Amino acid sequence: MGLTAVPRPLVCIQTENVLWIVRGNKFWLTLSLGSPNYGISSSPLKSSSSSRSVAKKPPDVTKSRKTKTEHLLKVDDHDFTMRPAFGGMSPAIPVGVDVQVESLDSISEVDMDFTMTLYLRHYWKDERLSFSSSTNKSMTFDGRLVKKIWVPDVFFVHSKRSFIHDTTTDNIMLRVFPDGHVLYSLRVTVTAACNMDFSRFPLDSQTCSLELESYAYTDEDLMLYWKSGDESLSTDDRISLSQFLIQKFHTTSRLAFYSSTGWYNRLYINFTLRRHIFFFLLQTYFPATLMVMLSWVSFWIDRRAVPARVSLGITTVLTMSTIITGVNASMPRVSYIKAVDIYLWVSFVFVFLSVLEYAAVNYLSTVQDRRERKMRERARSQVGGDSRYKMFPDEKHHVPEKSEHMVVHLSMSSESAGIKKRKSLRALSIIQNTHAIDKYSRMIFPGSYIFFNLIYWSVYC
Repeated sequence: MGLTAVPRPLVCIQTENVLWIVRGNKFWLTLSLGSPNYGISSSPLKSSSSSRSVAKKPPDVTKSRKTKTEHLLKVDDHDFTMRPAFGGMSPAIPVGVDVQVESLDSISEVDMDFTMTLYLRHYWKDERLSFSSSTNKSMTFDGRLVKKIWVPDVFFVHSKRSFIHDTTTDNIMLRVFPDGHVLYSLRVTVTAACNMDFSRFPLDSQTCSLELESYAYTDEDLMLYWKSGDESLSTDDRISLSQFLIQKFHTTSRLAFYSSTGWYNRLYINFTLRRHIFFFLLQTYFPATLMVMLSWVSFWIDRRAVPARVSLGITTVLTMSTIITGVNASMPRVSYIKAVDIYLWVSFVFVFLSVLEYAAVNYLSTVQDRRERKMRERARSQVGGDSRYKMFPDEKHHVPEKSEHMVVHLSMSSESAGIKKRKSLRALSIIQNTHAIDKYSRMIFPGSYIFFNLIYWSVYC
């Protein structure tokens, strides 16, 4: 009886992401479960252990291998916690700085600070970063390499808040040249203090400074300087503020001394701001002037119209108080007098004096009316007495002939006394005549206020 060959069955073996199809000691098909690519091979399988070793996933050697950049710059071969050229009698490393002001965002009088956005660039040489290259003149990196090398520790003196922009990534740029020169640039927004003098507000000019300094390195280790002098500071021509006119930017530098640590190089960005006056003319000066002029209207109103003149005076006084309160609410509580305070308070005094003027007119009118009433009553009583004498003649009231000279003498003396009295009353006619007080007030009040304005604007403008 002949023997027939029985075909060997197919065996499927799955190892990790690979599916093996095996017949005998040969595998015919390999299928990757994570990829659409597959192939056929006829290599013999020595054992199951060898099949497992072939199926193992190869290790990812890219994680442990140095990147091309780090290998080229030799970052791991040096200690970048120390500054360049440190040790021995090496001089201080020079670090040049230039700044481009992007925007001057706000000026706050209440907080006495300003907010500025700028591009801050540093220039120095670190031979540890030098590399040989025949094709690239420089290499540019983002902020990830900055954490692995030495960079200057520049900070903003008197800053309240500051941050580096991070949209869409950290706005940091590092450029390395083959000879080891480094350019380090970053975009920063900083809010710094500014000592302001409001004695001439709102006709004032303010000078503010943004100060840069190394935090740890004294002038013996790090020499901070403006790279190109005054040309190291550049500004955008479109920079503008609503309340200020930017007159000029300029740079200075000097040494700052700290008793506990020593001398440090400090760089200054100085800028001068002049306040626009038109806004305050519309919001403060014109309303105050109109209130003073409105208080003068009472001089042309009849003194007997008490409700009209009193209500007008009270309205102008309250309005001036509101203007003064509104101006001081938007200003810091300084202990000295500002220019706007002088104008507003003098205007308030003029308004208040117009109210007092009517009070004086009303009081003197009342006194004068009372005096005239008494004189009329006295005249009536004298007329009544003379009529009684004429109606009831009597011998007892008979005057001898010699008394005629006495009557003439008394009448002449009474006339001279009346003349003297008339002269003394003429000196007080302005006070007693209420119409005259209003008449003179119509000229004195406007003339005095105009004279005050001439002096005020000539001094502060």
